[in-house]
Amino acid sequence: MNRLLDWIRLAALVLAIAAGGAAGAAEVRTTHGPHALRATLELAQGKSLADGLVILVHGTMGHRDMEVMRLFRRLLVERGHSTLAINLSLAIDAREGMFDCALPSRHRAEDTSAEIDAWLEWAVRQGAGRLTVLGFSRGGQQAAWYAARQPHPRLARLILLAPIFAGDPAANYQTRFGAPLAPLLQRARTLEAQSRAGELLTGIGFLNCESTAASARSFLSYYDPAREAEPDATLPRLQVPTLVVAAGGDTIVRDLPRRVAAAVDGRRIRMVVIDGADHFFRDLYGEDAADAINTFLRL
Repeated sequence: MNRLLDWIRLAALVLAIAAGGAAGAAEVRTTHGPHALRATLELAQGKSLADGLVILVHGTMGHRDMEVMRLFRRLLVERGHSTLAINLSLAIDAREGMFDCALPSRHRAEDTSAEIDAWLEWAVRQGAGRLTVLGFSRGGQQAAWYAARQPHPRLARLILLAPIFAGDPAANYQTRFGAPLAPLLQRARTLEAQSRAGELLTGIGFLNCESTAASARSFLSYYDPAREAEPDATLPRLQVPTLVVAAGGDTIVRDLPRRVAAAVDGRRIRMVVIDGADHFFRDLYGEDAADAINTFLRL
C-alpha cells in the first residue's frame, strides 16, 4: 500500500511538471524494519528523477523541515537539482518534527546508516539517476560513516555540510549539561554487560534534551562512539567523490578544516570553506555554499 501511495504522488508530480508548472513537492514514504519513514521530494523545474536526486539528512534530533533543510532544499532546486529531504525515524514510526524529549530515546547513532540505505534503495526503485547524499551536522558525520562502511552501489556523490565531531565527549557533556559523563557511562556499560541494555537511564541530559530518558544502548552509541565513526577516520576510507563544506565562523564544529585536512586531496575528497558562515549557513552564506555544491554536482 505504501508503494502504491508513493507511485500516485510521484505520478502527480510528473504530470504537474509536464504541464509546465512550478517545481513540485510531495511527501513520500518507505519502510525500514517496523517503521514507516517520511520524506519530502522536490523536483527541480523541468527535471525528473532520472536526472538525479540529492538525499538530504538532517542534524541531531531534527527533521526534514528544519530551517537549514528548507534552505538547502530551495537553493538546490533553484540550481536544477531535485531533492529528497528525509526524516530519520529515531525509532519512532512515521516520525515528524523535532524529537519530543518527553519520549525515551531508544535509537542508536548507527541506525542512521540503514535508513539512508533504505532511501537510496527507494530512489533506485523509482528510477532515479545519479544519487547524492548530503548530510548536515550530525547527519554529515553519519552520512560519512555510512559511506565508509558498506554504501549502496548506486551512491555516486557525498556532501558533508558542517559535519560534527564527537571530540571529547566527557568535556562536551560537562559543558552542555553541567554534569559528569563518567557515572552515566559506567551505569550504561553495567546494564549492557548484564544483557539489560534496553533499560532506561532516566532524568539525564541527552543530545538536545535537558532532562529525558534513554536506553543504555542508545546512550552508549552517542556518548561512547566508535573511533571509526569520526569524520577524520571515515574520510580516508571513502570511495565516492566527496565535498566537505566548512563554515568559517562555525562555533559548533570548531576547526573543521584542520581536522580533515589530511584526507583532503583535491580530487576524491574536496573541501570548501565558506568564510564568515555560521553552522547553519544563515543570511547569504547559504547561497555561497549552494554555489559550491552546485559546481561539485556538475563535475
